[in-house]
Amino acid sequence: MPMPHIDERIIKIRICNSLINNGISPEDFPAELGIHRATVYRWIKGIHLYGINEFIRRYKVAKKGRRKRNKTHPIIKAHVFKIRSEYKNCCGQKIQYILNRDYKEKLAVSTIYKILGEKYQLRSKWKKYSKRGFVKRGNSKGDAIQVDTVDLGGLYAFTAIDTYTKEASILIKPTLTAMAGKQALQCHLNDLGQIKHIQRDGGSEFKREWQEYAIKNIPSIRTARPYKKNEQALLQERANEFLDYYHNKRPHISLNMMTPKEFAKQSTT
Repeated sequence: MPMPHIDERIIKIRICNSLINNGISPEDFPAELGIHRATVYRWIKGIHLYGINEFIRRYKVAKKGRRKRNKTHPIIKAHVFKIRSEYKNCCGQKIQYILNRDYKEKLAVSTIYKILGEKYQLRSKWKKYSKRGFVKRGNSKGDAIQVDTVDLGGLYAFTAIDTYTKEASILIKPTLTAMAGKQALQCHLNDLGQIKHIQRDGGSEFKREWQEYAIKNIPSIRTARPYKKNEQALLQERANEFLDYYHNKRPHISLNMMTPKEFAKQSTT
């Protein structure tokens, strides 16, 4: 059966709305209307949500077909790809911020991800929102430091991050031992300053030597569930290069798009 003309459908929508307003159940609608019950319920839902006039307007627009997507200019796409590469595969929100800051160009985050999808295999949503375990969040510099170790295959990156300022410290060592962990902790204290609370997992690198040194220098220590050590990193020279970028150039969403150094300086003034 061919679909009735759009004007006929609008008339039927108004009739359905009138019947509902007069207390008639969709189950009792006259068969002569020729409308499937599921369609009636869908119309009622839309009318309740938008009101009769707005629902009809939207219905007319929908029946005219989808509008053609506005194509993003190739130069803007090039800027998106450049930012993605220069800022170490940063997220869409940061790309949006940098795009507007550096090029005075505005794009929706959803559009940015569509552009990136043309070139990159992006991470799936379920991975993005998967639970990673509890981490105490600090309220000031040095208030809570999270430490972890990344296995690079023969080398180990001992990492620490301030959960408030997002400042980070990394030390590369050839062994995963408590002595190496102690040396890394000394490095972290030197880089980050006073640590009031530190959170680690139950790895061997956080045992005797690390524990003894930590007890003497850090007031609060917490053992959390171990995290997966499947991240990638480079050697110490590259790690230092990344830290310079991370602290002085990379904006953080949680820091209102300031870098950790900018935020840390602001919080101490």
